[in-house]
Amino acid sequence: MEVTTYFRFLLALIFVLGLIGLLAWAARRYGVLRGTVRPAPGARRLEVVEIAPIDSKRRLLLLRRDTMEHLILMSPTNELVIETGIEPPVNAGQNPPNLLEEAQQ
Repeated sequence: MEVTTYFRFLLALIFVLGLIGLLAWAARRYGVLRGTVRPAPGARRLEVVEIAPIDSKRRLLLLRRDTMEHLILMSPTNELVIETGIEPPVNAGQNPPNLLEEAQQ
């Protein structure tokens, strides 16, 4: 076999892998694999607020749906809803006030 044969094989392999990658990206981007349509940016109702690992297998998830938060324990074998209907804090997403500076004023 000549070097050109190996070169053509390598180019064909790169081309096929590129096509597979492009199709996988398009499927993820447009929700083909999950069978769902993604909402427009800014119109999402579900958000992961925080993830706290408990140990190597379990973790706590704080999820926000609309204006309510839900605490869920996730493990490899099951999921458990710890608390639901939690009101988010008033200053969510803002820096906490500096109490030392306020006391000195």
